[in-house]
Amino acid sequence: MKAIKKKQYVIPIIICLLALAGMMVYYLTGSLSKSGQSEYIYIDDNDDIDSVAAKLAPIANEQALLSFKLVSRHVGYSKHIRTGRYAIEPGEGIFRVLRKLKNGHQAPVRLTIPESRTTDRLAGALARKLMMDSLSLSILLKDSTFCAKQGFDTASIVCMFVPDTYEVYWNTSIENLMSRLKKEHDKFWDSSRQAKATAIGLTPNEVCTLASIVDEETSNNPEKPMIARMYLNRLAKGMALQADPTVKFALKDFAIRRIYHNMLNTDSPYNTYRYAGLPPGPIKVASVAGIDAVLNAPNHSYLYMCAKEDFSGTHNFASTYSEHLRNAAKYTKALNERGIK
Repeated sequence: MKAIKKKQYVIPIIICLLALAGMMVYYLTGSLSKSGQSEYIYIDDNDDIDSVAAKLAPIANEQALLSFKLVSRHVGYSKHIRTGRYAIEPGEGIFRVLRKLKNGHQAPVRLTIPESRTTDRLAGALARKLMMDSLSLSILLKDSTFCAKQGFDTASIVCMFVPDTYEVYWNTSIENLMSRLKKEHDKFWDSSRQAKATAIGLTPNEVCTLASIVDEETSNNPEKPMIARMYLNRLAKGMALQADPTVKFALKDFAIRRIYHNMLNTDSPYNTYRYAGLPPGPIKVASVAGIDAVLNAPNHSYLYMCAKEDFSGTHNFASTYSEHLRNAAKYTKALNERGIK
């Protein structure tokens, strides 16, 4: 009788233990994420195990998250937290996730270099995508010693940034990022582009400077080569470029919709109405389309251009000043009729 009673107790205990073991296996090997798609968490250098768990909480199964906290402490992850951007995939169990986090197996960020108008804006845009301080990056881009080491000065350093999309790690250092972008710049300026720049009598930095002006003149890529040749024609004749976007840059007011005569006297080396030749550096990060427009500008004899009166974003070109004045009068009339000041 006693043996029978013992069996009556033992069997339920065994069943409970098996059930408990099954639950543990389920939560330890089952998916940590409750999402059906890739999710990403960003771990900073001030994170601890609790804050990492808090970042996982919105995407994690509740019981799996509790198991994650328990196991992470036993495998030593809490003492070896590594910064980075990590992908949490559907179906990944906590052991796989922990191995990824502990070993620093990050998912790269697709970083697109924006066509920013100032180094401060450029630094801010990059810092928003990376674990990076925008002020530190901005200061670096204004450091003459750093710029010289890259082959630029503080006015031309933006030439190093070729607007494209690159895969980098979210926690990459400023130094590593700059090194990577310099390599991408050198790759972009291959022998073909170098030869084209030489053929038009410009250095790569000068090409970028002119391209930045062309970019600001129009967003219409098919028209950019025409505008580029017009400016090349003016440079060849020793004429001032007289580019309105350089006046906006000199005034640091990019919201100006209409350039008035008094603005043309702004004393700045970037004001191409007051100073002949190219400005000291680009007025924005030049686009690839703008750069190639300068390098492949078609031959024509135009020396002047004026925005079309239909506000299409394209321009009327002229070879003579009298023709240009007629085009300018039509555009001024259109501005006045629309009340644009």
